Amino acid sequence: MKKPLKLGIPKGSLQSATIALFKRSGWDINVNGRSYFPEINDATIECAICRAQEMSRYVENGTLDAGLTGKDWIAENSSDVHVVSDLIYSKVSSRPARWILAVPYDSPVKAIEDLEGKKIATELVRFTKCYFADNGINVTVEFSWGATEAKVVSGLADAVVEVTETGSTIKAHGLRIIKELMQTNTTTAPASDSPSLDLSLPPQP
Repeated sequence: MKKPLKLGIPKGSLQSATIALFKRSGWDINVNGRSYFPEINDATIECAICRAQEMSRYVENGTLDAGLTGKDWIAENSSDVHVVSDLIYSKVSSRPARWILAVPYDSPVKAIEDLEGKKIATELVRFTKCYFADNGINVTVEFSWGATEAKVVSGLADAVVEVTETGSTIKAHGLRIIKELMQTNTTTAPASDSPSLDLSLPPQP
């Protein structure tokens, strides 16, 4: 008997939107309490819930056959996976999320070159280091898990690289965007030798 496809569902803010997306495609995913292995109405698929930040690593090493995660985390993990489909959905809107470089509103920094020798806080450490290195700018990049915007407000960093959809949270924290570094959508990313997964949606009324 053919082995079921092991599919990763992103935990957290994208979980509900992902389950709704699958429902529109004919799959019902039922998350029972705190279980990390939800039920699905398809005997050929086994679901597992894990953080989007880790998804591409699990796919690359074969723990999962396919998973849904952002292009940003594939780039951050430098994962060797095949992107099958760009899925335009998110927790807020159908617009792609943006990783932006932001500084306090009254900061003298106007361009990325002004950050030479400065400190940047972000969750996207590897990508940020590579970005500034590619532009020949020497910066210190520190990992920040949660409340990244507060790092510059409190003086713990000179700038942040943070993800946003509308930019409203960035402005609400008194920050000013000086550069967009990357746009990202959720993607289906299977291992190269895994069976394909068709997530095409039915026509909308």
